[in-house]
Amino acid sequence: MRLIKALVAAAVMLVVLVVGVFILMPTERIAAIATQQFEASTGRSLSIGGSVRPSFYPVIGARALDVQLGNPDWAGEGPMLRAAEMDIGLNLAMLIRGDIQIERVVLQSPQLHLRRDADGRVNWDLGSRSSDTPSSDAGSGGDAISEPAVAPRARRITLNEAEIRDGSLRFEDAIAGTDLELEALGASLRIPDMAGPADLVLSGRLNGQTVALTLNTDSAERMLEGRTTTVMLDLEAAGAQIAYAGRAGLDGLVAEGRVQAHVPQPRALMRMLGQAGGEVASDWLPLGVTADLTRTADGLIYLRDGQFRAGAMRLRGAADLDPRTERPGLTAQLAGDVVDLRSSGNGGSGSGGSGSGTTADPGWSREVIDASALGLIDADIRLTLDGLRTDLTTLGRTDLSIAIDRARAVTTLREVALFGGVMTGEFVMNNRSGLSVGGDLRLRDVDLLPLLTDLADYRRLQGSASADLQFLGVGNTMHDIMNSLRGEGALRFAQGEIIGFDLAGMLRNLDMSYMGEGNRTVYQSINGTFSIADGVLRNDDLRLDSSRLSVTGRGSVGLGARTLDYRIVPAALRDAETELLRVPLMITGPWDAPRFRLDIEAMAQERLRVEQERLEEIAREEARRLEERARREAEDQLQRRLGVEREEGERLEDSLRRGVEEEVGSRIRGLLGRN
Repeated sequence: MRLIKALVAAAVMLVVLVVGVFILMPTERIAAIATQQFEASTGRSLSIGGSVRPSFYPVIGARALDVQLGNPDWAGEGPMLRAAEMDIGLNLAMLIRGDIQIERVVLQSPQLHLRRDADGRVNWDLGSRSSDTPSSDAGSGGDAISEPAVAPRARRITLNEAEIRDGSLRFEDAIAGTDLELEALGASLRIPDMAGPADLVLSGRLNGQTVALTLNTDSAERMLEGRTTTVMLDLEAAGAQIAYAGRAGLDGLVAEGRVQAHVPQPRALMRMLGQAGGEVASDWLPLGVTADLTRTADGLIYLRDGQFRAGAMRLRGAADLDPRTERPGLTAQLAGDVVDLRSSGNGGSGSGGSGSGTTADPGWSREVIDASALGLIDADIRLTLDGLRTDLTTLGRTDLSIAIDRARAVTTLREVALFGGVMTGEFVMNNRSGLSVGGDLRLRDVDLLPLLTDLADYRRLQGSASADLQFLGVGNTMHDIMNSLRGEGALRFAQGEIIGFDLAGMLRNLDMSYMGEGNRTVYQSINGTFSIADGVLRNDDLRLDSSRLSVTGRGSVGLGARTLDYRIVPAALRDAETELLRVPLMITGPWDAPRFRLDIEAMAQERLRVEQERLEEIAREEARRLEERARREAEDQLQRRLGVEREEGERLEDSLRRGVEEEVGSRIRGLLGRN
């Protein structure tokens, strides 16, 4: 604002000098006096290279050609301001009264070059160099008599209209690293009374983007002095629209009022400001905010009672921004109803070009993921939603927080309602040295059928599931990330159904036709653990328990390749009429079209095992029969030798003992008889 005051002062001096001495002095001399007075007041050079012509009607004034205002020594060569023509008109009656009423100030084709160096010095700071020490006059006959000072009447200054026509402005800021160029500059400023309202209208092209500004204030004097005053501002820049109503002060750029902003394309706005970045997916556009704004003198920004918009997303809450650091710090508390983040042109999970653009790629997308936005700010955001719709799935009540620190974002899931269950844990995106994603997630009591249908279009599993998953993937595309995944986890499925095939029927009848609509396998539970390495999930301890069968499973799932290679083996078929036959079922092929087949080699080995067991049983039975026959023959021979017949109901041991006793007694009696 010192620049405006200095220019007005220069213009007034020029007019007064021209009018006062026009008849007595040539214009070159008039111009020299005006420039000398300006340099004495500001320490800056002012040169008028062309003619100076006065005007007396309808207003008193002067027109100077080729006006240049110099730079301070540190700002380098060249003028700070060069104008092809400067035209000033004053109200003569007001000037005679001691007031300055500027009827017009017109700068034709001005070129203004403003600079701020790395030390914070600015070339538009035109400080006064005039001495405040009054001069003393020596009397001829003695000491000067000191008279009491009388405060002069404050001079009233008004500006009916000031114009800039076809001008340009360049602003170089070494601290911010910006170089802004405003071309085709046109401006109009009205200050009917310095103590009253002022209006400014400005338009131009800034770094190739159209800019239009309207500014109104209730006190021009307070605004020019940098003090806080009432302000209304409307700005259109690079397609963005910003409106502000409240109080503001130029010293420290303080503000307190209501702001409304609509930004259809942040990239264009960033380019206008000489900055890179600002890339935002079209589904998140336009951006918008309506809030109570407070900006403190040290640069802190507070938004309260805010409504925030990004595409179809609508949020409410409060936010604080600290722009003083290398990466601005954002703290926010936000809430919303059901937020819809589904993209209009989404082709579904895993769709993407092959890279050549001629063939469809059935795998994960190879398009490079732009995660540069993670490095723009540091943030601590708390978000609660009644629901969230995405391209992958639909979530219920969501309570999460996002912490961003040096391009690393940690999303903490406090509670995410998901298909009748809940998900908690952490999800991390790290873009400090290439992109990586990881997480530690926990699912509890989630309805499997809608979950798998939404995430993978898989409709063969129904029931309630709980799971734990820790994972990490590295890469700049979804293809690279999915093929680099590593981690571990566990699955626990409660009672449910495998839809589309009857596993018991397949294995009992060795018939693969037990598939399709109407076929299903009912289970009581499925449990297992798994590990992930290089994008391949491996499981070796899956167990399915059912009323009709018990099944174990092992194999791999290609998370990167989107393939299956899994082997299911029944441990028992619980049917009294069914022969126990463990025939492995192989599930192979791509996710979207898996193939089911019986393991013929394993089936032949199983047949051989069963036949071997049958022959072994026959041999054991024949051995038992021969053993029984030999035992009976031996008993008959003993009975004949002992002359004993087995009585009905008598045990063989008893009859043999009785025969032995009779035989021994007979022998003893014979011996006694002969003696």
